Formats: sequence, C-alpha cells, structure tokens
Amino acid sequence: MLKTWLRKKGFEVDTAGNAARARKFLSGHNYNLILSDLRLPDQDGIHLLTELRKQNNQTPFIIMTSYAEIQSAVQAMKHGAGDYITKPVQPDELLKKIQENIRQKTTPAPDEPQKTKDESLQFIEGESETARQLYNYVQLVAPTQMSVLINGASGTGKEYVAHRIHELSKRAGKPFVAIDCGSIPKELAASEFFGHVKGSFTGALNDKTGAFEEANGGTLFLDEIGNLSYEVQVQLLRALQERHIRPIGSNKEIAVDIRLISATNENLTEAIKKGTFREDLYHRINEFTLHMPSLKERPEDVLLFANFFLDMANRELGRNLTGFDMEASTALQRYAWPGNLRQLKNIVKRATLLAQGEFITPKELGEEICKQTENTSESLTLHDEATEKKRILNALQQTNNNKSQAAKLLGVDRKTLYNKLKLYNIEP
Repeated sequence: MLKTWLRKKGFEVDTAGNAARARKFLSGHNYNLILSDLRLPDQDGIHLLTELRKQNNQTPFIIMTSYAEIQSAVQAMKHGAGDYITKPVQPDELLKKIQENIRQKTTPAPDEPQKTKDESLQFIEGESETARQLYNYVQLVAPTQMSVLINGASGTGKEYVAHRIHELSKRAGKPFVAIDCGSIPKELAASEFFGHVKGSFTGALNDKTGAFEEANGGTLFLDEIGNLSYEVQVQLLRALQERHIRPIGSNKEIAVDIRLISATNENLTEAIKKGTFREDLYHRINEFTLHMPSLKERPEDVLLFANFFLDMANRELGRNLTGFDMEASTALQRYAWPGNLRQLKNIVKRATLLAQGEFITPKELGEEICKQTENTSESLTLHDEATEKKRILNALQQTNNNKSQAAKLLGVDRKTLYNKLKLYNIEP
C-alpha cells in the first residue's frame, strides 16, 4: 500500500520483505531514503540500521513502529536513524518526514564544519493525542497570514511552535525575529521595536534597526506580550494597524510587512478587565489562538522528551548513557512537572552528569522527583500478573532484547526473567 501511494507521489520505490533481501537491494543501489519497520521476520530494523552505519552508509533511515515501542524508536535514533513514525501511519505525516530527511541528506564537504541547529530550537512534538491536535492546528494556520496567540505556561515550548509556524508558512525564507517583552525596560521598548537614529536620545551612540524592520517580510515573535506597559501597547497597536514605523529621532517612515506571532502565560482577558491590557490590541494579535499543553496534560510524552533531552545531555557532557531504568521511568511519568519541559530538561541533564552506570536511576533524578511518587508508586518488582507482561515487553524493547539488561531494569535475576518469558510465551 505504501509503495503504491509513494509512487503516486512521484517516488521510485523498491520493497523488501526481510532484512536479508534489503541488504541485496542496498548492495546494488544507492537510495535517497530507507523506510523500515522495527520488526522484520529475520531480525529487527535497528540491527539493519547498525550494520549500515558500521559500513559508513549514511542513507537517511526512518523507523516505523507501534506507539508501544517508542522506547525502541528512541534507541534507533541513537544508532543513527533520522526519524521514526508510529503506526498506523498517517500519510501526510510520513510524506513530511520523508521530504525533510531527503532534504537534509546533503552534507558539507569534508573540510567544512558540520552545521547544527541551535539546541534551543531542537525539539520533538510528541505522540500524545493532545500533541497531535496541537500540531494539526499549527499546520492549518501556518500557511495563512493570521496573527497567532500562543497561550501556555512557562517551559511548554511556545517559541518552538512559533518557529514551526514560520517554517511552514510562505515566509519561511524570510527572517524570524524573537523579542522577549518581559526583559525590555519600558523606556527602551520603542527603540527595540522601531529602532532609532544616532543621537536621538542619551546613549543612542549609533543607529539601531528595530525588530519590525529586521523582521520585514518575515515573522515577528513577541514572547510574554502580556508584560508590555500600556504605553508601549499603544505604539505597538499603531504599528500593526498602519504597517509603517518611524525610528526614534527620524522623520522618515518605513513600510513593514510582518506576520505577528505572540505568546503569553497570562490570562489576557483578565488583564483586559483589570485595564492592564488593551482590548483592541488583544483582538489584533489574536486572530487564532493555540493552547500549549502542560507536561502533566500529556503524560504519554514524558519518556519521549526525557530520552530526547538525554541525547542532548550525552552530546553536551560527553557521556554515553543508554536510558532510564524502570523505577526512574515510572518516577518521571508520575511526577507533576510544574516547570514543564524546561524543568524536565534540567533534571535529565543533571542526572546524566551524576549517573555512574549505563542507566539513570531514581537516585540521580533526585528526592524531589521520587518523593512525590513514593506513596502512590507500586513496587516495580515482578508481582502483578496484569502488568507483568507489559513491563517485561517494555524492558525488552528498551534494551533491544538484551535479556540481562532487561532483567536489571526489572529488578529481577536473569533466571526469573526466563521463567516469566516462558510463562507468558514471549519470544523476543
């Protein structure tokens, strides 16, 4: 089915029913991309991926996996997979991932430094239903010219969503300029937004280009817009309405064409009632609203983000940790995460630095994370028949079917694990 669909989209496609046949194709052809199921009849897709990377074959590789096997997909990415997609496959999502991976295939010449994205902009979107709905809305609004207001608590990834809207818009080739409204002193806001000419006020030692002019043709992102003073709101509204700005000290008006994206963790409708935020500005910036879910609203995504942040920490700290043991995984999922993704990233980075073994344990996560789950957490040793099988499968997936490591994760000896595998008829 995928082969037929991809051919209709203009791709040339070869299919192989197992890893052995795939190797024959790969030995005789150069492909732009490999799309492989995690589970193959003769071995898993990760094994095939590892072989290719050892042979210095850097063809982009996308793993297809069920939602329950996301830990294995994360492992695949650690072995060099470019991306993964969960089944049942959404055709539009798959097409987007294929195009992105093929586009990224070109690499710099050997004497050129490898360019990487700013880590602050590296992100994953998550697999929960809440995340899917959010990014469906992002894809709908991105191609339009509508002003977008992103509402959500601190640390939920609002700036990433703003970037994503820009990347998917018709302005993608133009500038994306971000301004933190919470850090701008009231006296300097007009200069930050509209610029100034040399000598226009004390301290204006040079001409300055404002954010509106810098973003001309592209996207202007105003983070924490609720922190702007009432006077600055008036100036901002005028610029948005007239689409012209005048730098401080200049008699020359500059036409600007920007798409505005704003973000706030405040309730702006309450601010309007209190008289601290202008209602006319609110309607100007809020043609479309996106709600950023907190991490506790999307518990299915916690381990996905934790592994993503672990990979980042491994690179930054020069470590090579594999993942989280079962107790640590459970603690991460049961914690409330008031600081959202920012807090999770910091906790994982600290744990990566402290970890002594291959896996992060509750000890490295810290008392704050584990204390909350002490009273509610059940013992993680194998004892509950209803959940044992699921835990065993998760452990095997996380360790790529290494039974010794799986037993260690589950807190049992290897013999006990073998007995359980036989009891539940599990053949890894």
